[in-house]
Amino acid sequence: MNQRTRKEIGLAIVGCGTIGRIRARLARDYPGVGWIGLCDLKSDLGTRLRDDVQADFFTTDYRELLTRPEVTATIVATDENFHFEPTMLGVERGHDLFIEKPLATDARQSAQILDAIDRAGVDAVVGYTQRFRRRFLAIKERLITGQIGEVHSVVTRAFMNRMVPIATVRRTQERKTLTPMVVSGTHSLDMSMWLMEGKTPVSVYARSTDRVLGEWGTKDSTFGIFTMDDGTIFSMNISWALPEVWPGAVYGLEIGIVGTEGVIDVEDTHRDLVMATNVAQGAGYAPEGYKAPARHVDFLTSYPPGDLHLDQLWGPMREETNAWYQRIFTGQKTPHATAADGHRNLLATMAMDLSAKRGQPVALPADPDELMRELT
Repeated sequence: MNQRTRKEIGLAIVGCGTIGRIRARLARDYPGVGWIGLCDLKSDLGTRLRDDVQADFFTTDYRELLTRPEVTATIVATDENFHFEPTMLGVERGHDLFIEKPLATDARQSAQILDAIDRAGVDAVVGYTQRFRRRFLAIKERLITGQIGEVHSVVTRAFMNRMVPIATVRRTQERKTLTPMVVSGTHSLDMSMWLMEGKTPVSVYARSTDRVLGEWGTKDSTFGIFTMDDGTIFSMNISWALPEVWPGAVYGLEIGIVGTEGVIDVEDTHRDLVMATNVAQGAGYAPEGYKAPARHVDFLTSYPPGDLHLDQLWGPMREETNAWYQRIFTGQKTPHATAADGHRNLLATMAMDLSAKRGQPVALPADPDELMRELT
């Protein structure tokens, strides 16, 4: 691409926790990023990141950051319940946007965000990091080129360590929509929907249980079956209540995709790389104030963002983040999830929760008002 078409990035990052830190460090190393501003309510967290990446600006007020004239692009990396306000201001300012999933935990706010993005015509993507794994990109290409014919059946199963839900719900008392599907199952649902691109879900039937995590205000597991507009069936199951000593740092995923001419069977459980040691291993997500039991067996490479070497993160989050910077800087096409994808995923995951509550199928797309009225 001609050098004159390149657009230097003035980057704002709202939220300086684990994910905001990763993306900020990658921004400092990307030559197309000319200015970095940070925001976090915790000033100690934000100033530490500011110093580490030599950011140009830090504030505890996202409005002060997003209205600065240097800012052309915004990453929203706050806790799940607090995406709406900074995202809407970013849209108003005409920024390129990277929004961590989900768009919002309120389906009505998610619809507002999508409508605002569409009306403003801004480029907005949602953080579904696993789209940047080499194996899934390889599968996507085989499906695009028709290697297994017309897909008619998909089975997806996700297992997760319970550290993730405990870490998530401890940060807020607004927990009714922080369920296995909305917070984490959305990753495997997005992957499956991306691989089934062109098919639209028309109904879902689901059931849930809460024997373990009910005391934390969330569910243990949700299993559901989607029917697509062309008759394709899609089974989506997740449990994020596995014991703290489960060797997977976070995610273990299996997907089976059956077509008229073939099948693709994916085992992304990370059980092909196992370490057993007398040295205690830390939890993948360790919530502040919660002491997890020691883990002595680990499925290496099971931490979704990637793995550290030479004090750098290598893996899908590096690919995803740098690809977004390149998308803005050069206009290159990328496999990021769109805001429309993110909203569809939220409605689908909430519809699973609603179906489980009602004990009967729910038609899709679900109505945001109905979802919020019944789920909260």
